[in-house]
Amino acid sequence: MSDDEDAPFPDPIAIPIEDALDLHAFLPRETPAVVASYLEAAASAGFREVRLIHGRGSGVQRQRVRETLSRHPLVERFGGREPVAWWS
Repeated sequence: MSDDEDAPFPDPIAIPIEDALDLHAFLPRETPAVVASYLEAAASAGFREVRLIHGRGSGVQRQRVRETLSRHPLVERFGGREPVAWWS
């Protein structure tokens, strides 16, 4: 059996871009890259506003999301308990 046959997911899985992204499945260290990629894909898909669902807890995920939004060049503003990001 080749290495490709041993891989649990041999091909990338296409996930449809919607107006919200639930971050519960991602580790906090993955959050900045996931959020940045999602924002660019959402903007390319025509969304001008998206919701990022980080959940509750110690606040690590929330802080990473807010830091990423504050630095991302597409984001004009963001706010809310579960951040909503806007751009034009």
